[in-house]
Amino acid sequence: MIKAPVTVQVDTTIHSAAVAMDQHSVGAVVVVDDERPVGVVTDRDLVVRGLARRLPLDARVDAVMSVGVVCADADDELHDVTRILSSHPFRRVPVVERGRFVGMITLDDLIVRLAGDLHEATKGVTAQLLFGQPEPQPPAVVSR
Repeated sequence: MIKAPVTVQVDTTIHSAAVAMDQHSVGAVVVVDDERPVGVVTDRDLVVRGLARRLPLDARVDAVMSVGVVCADADDELHDVTRILSSHPFRRVPVVERGRFVGMITLDDLIVRLAGDLHEATKGVTAQLLFGQPEPQPPAVVSR
């Protein structure tokens, strides 16, 4: 998780959710009831389900949020999160610890992480391509 988690309560207005996204530079917020995730609102949800349907700015986020939240556990491995993303049509996975929302992993987070891992894994090959293979040196001859 790269960014700090951003949440709104279930009775938050769509305007307040949009302001929170703007202030935190995120494309989605997790809607919580106390600390338990009950939905996700994305910038796309605000446009397609809110603006396009002419909902007032004081409409509640539960009118536009996606429900049936699929979460990853804080102890899950990276491949578990990848499996969740590959089997669902979304780009973000809320992360919970003992049922409490603690962060969000995004497809962008995974791309950045994997790109870094690939960079590390290919340093030797990159050096060889750029600088070539050093020529072996003959053993030194010692004269007596």
